[in-house]
Amino acid sequence: MTSAPSRRTATPTRSPLDDVLTSGALHSVYQPLVDLRTGATLGHEALLRGPAGTPWSSPLTLLEDARAAGRLVELERASLTAAFAGAAGDHPAAAATLFVNVEPQTLTQHLEPVLELLDRRPDGLQVVVEITERALAAEPARILAAADRLRTAGCAIALDDVGARPASLAFVPLLRPEVVKLDLGLLRTLEDPQTVVVAGAVRDYAEQSGAEVVAEGVEDADDLTRAVVLGATLGQGWYWGRPGPVPGAAQHLPGRFAAHAPVPSQHRTTPFDLAAAVRTVQRVPKRLLVPLSTTLELAAQHSLVPPMVLSCFQHERYVTPATARRYAGLAQRLPFVAALGEDMPAEPAPGVRGWALDAHDPLVEEWTVLVLGAHAASALVARAAGHADADGDRPFDMVVTHDRALVTAAARAVVRRLSVD
Repeated sequence: MTSAPSRRTATPTRSPLDDVLTSGALHSVYQPLVDLRTGATLGHEALLRGPAGTPWSSPLTLLEDARAAGRLVELERASLTAAFAGAAGDHPAAAATLFVNVEPQTLTQHLEPVLELLDRRPDGLQVVVEITERALAAEPARILAAADRLRTAGCAIALDDVGARPASLAFVPLLRPEVVKLDLGLLRTLEDPQTVVVAGAVRDYAEQSGAEVVAEGVEDADDLTRAVVLGATLGQGWYWGRPGPVPGAAQHLPGRFAAHAPVPSQHRTTPFDLAAAVRTVQRVPKRLLVPLSTTLELAAQHSLVPPMVLSCFQHERYVTPATARRYAGLAQRLPFVAALGEDMPAEPAPGVRGWALDAHDPLVEEWTVLVLGAHAASALVARAAGHADADGDRPFDMVVTHDRALVTAAARAVVRRLSVD
């Protein structure tokens, strides 16, 4: 009798990327952050590197290939593990400040593995997590939520590449970064009026918040002077040497990079709730809200540093053709324009981010226009207060404010609703 042929289980084929991610071949090099006033090194940024002599010696190639293979979370784990191990070295309890980069996709979709690694970081290691400005416009609600969870874990937030696009400045008040990292291109364009505007906006924020401002790409004494003119308090670049395999000596001043307290999440809080608690409420007919709204929108459109506009229309039917044209014009000039309301489509006008509110959300009773940016902070918040009169004009309780803290809190209450969950 002939025996049946044996069945062999196919062995999964390993890719070269598997070996890179699991063999410990990833490592970090460390670039100092230097106080521009004293010349003291106050911390280091961990920069990912792959095995030399392979395509993955470049961190950009590593990220691209890991993302394409669905292995980005594994790469983030390996990268953070290598960064923490190299920073601790032979002194795992030594106090130090370390900047690390985390990809937006990881922050918004796979934050738990990052938090687990942060929880196991060496004693005494203060961590600052860098977020690129491009992530904020894509998924602002999730980025804000991730930032708050990172702060709960004791990490400060650095917003990277600020100034690469002036539009990124609109999101700075919402994120409240403890560190603002200027795009390296600003050092090369200091004579450009737009660069001066960006630098002024960042300086404004830093003065109000106490944030550190980092100038990247400092290569010589002339760059150092330009960094000071831009308002930077810290510098990074080859002027202080190339990144090294281990962090150099550094002063540890934890107060310079202390994390803000997370903003409490009040799920159903509305702009009107926030404004009415601290401002006098006035009752007006709906028809008088229209010129107030359009005035705020017009001011936003002509702001030197483009702000964001967040508007609540109660219901999609109130976005008239004229309103849609007006908001399409806003979206052409501003970095982020959102319209919320019951039955609101995903794009109520070209370029406008639409969001459908649940019928039971108290925000559906509000008419709100929020303008927030580096230099702009204004809001009209109103809540329906009764039935329409014989002419069809409905009364609203209204607050108009230019209080930056209040407008920012109101904007966060709206943006939190923009999560895809």
